[in-house]
Amino acid sequence: MNSLAAPVPWWSVGGMQGSVTANRAATLAEGPLLRPEQAAHLLSVKTSWVYEAVRSGRVPCIRVGRHIRFTRQMLEDWLAQQPHE
Repeated sequence: MNSLAAPVPWWSVGGMQGSVTANRAATLAEGPLLRPEQAAHLLSVKTSWVYEAVRSGRVPCIRVGRHIRFTRQMLEDWLAQQPHE
């Protein structure tokens, strides 16, 4: 690592696709991060459905290293955008 390089803000640390970015910094202020099990409970679905929905890009998430996390507001916004049948 180049010690002369400018410090990198915590919210722009790269990594896996979907890592926390400057756009997600405001999301973190929306409340505590939920684990997939908690997101599944909130959405009344199985945890495996949450993992598959994240993998396919249907549900937004925040990546913290190799872990996926959500905010309640993020999930509620996503749910409000879904077509109601």
